[in-house]
Amino acid sequence: MSVIHCDIFLPAGFRPQDILAFHRRDGERLAERVDDDGLSKGLLWRGRPACLDLRFAAGRARLALAVDGDAGGEAEAALEGMGRRMLGLNQPVEAFERQYRGHPQLGPLIAARAGLRVPQTATPFEALAWAITGQQISVAAAVTIRRRMLSLCDCRHSSGLLCHPDAARVAALNADQLGEAGFSRAKSRALLALSQAAVGGELPLDAWLDGTPADEVSERLLAVPGIGPWTVSYALLRGYGWLDGSLHGDVAVRKALGIALGQADKPDARQTQDWLQPFSPWRALVAAHLWALLQAGGF
Repeated sequence: MSVIHCDIFLPAGFRPQDILAFHRRDGERLAERVDDDGLSKGLLWRGRPACLDLRFAAGRARLALAVDGDAGGEAEAALEGMGRRMLGLNQPVEAFERQYRGHPQLGPLIAARAGLRVPQTATPFEALAWAITGQQISVAAAVTIRRRMLSLCDCRHSSGLLCHPDAARVAALNADQLGEAGFSRAKSRALLALSQAAVGGELPLDAWLDGTPADEVSERLLAVPGIGPWTVSYALLRGYGWLDGSLHGDVAVRKALGIALGQADKPDARQTQDWLQPFSPWRALVAAHLWALLQAGGF
């Protein structure tokens, strides 16, 4: 086993509770274990089972990654990069808040949760797998299906934590296995098509982290059968930190917008899209504030 470390300094007003809420989704704690000051998470590091331990203390995040095997070259720099993404530190939320703190509906949401950042997944594939899993079902149902998928792949770190599978491990499954885990036929096809394309190099998910334009990523992902605009916008937000996806079709976003507008009923998708449009290039960050209004940080 090899262990690598890094410390990441956090900006004033950083909100650790948002990071912890995101990783606290699964109460069975098979792949993530969250406590008062941090979390442990099973993940694959360059194909090897690993456990990330992240602790918040005195204006910094302290990361330790225990890898079952060799961590590989330039591991400390790669760990810092992953950590900064997971913490949302690449998101320029200060500029967003300066611009909209006086907005009649959005301003109060910003004031209530100043410094809100969108927690990101360890890898883009994890974000896409979660987005496909969560299509048109509740968070609780998606968490259960995700747990079954992780158990099905059974990639486990020596600590006992399950690791989120990579594309190669999911591509090795078949539709019947995914169906037994709770995936619909359409979701099974989408997840397998995504995984196989990632393994084959048609979808270089990790390479796109280097700044590939969101429009190009979106176009490539939309070509995968079963992946639509909501899935792409959500995955771009959680996997790549892109803050301009229009999540107008999201039921929770629509419900929260109705509350923010003081309406008895939630607006429809078109009305929500029209309301979000002027906030470009921040529409997904606005959606995150609306999620937070419903205490939906874990999604």
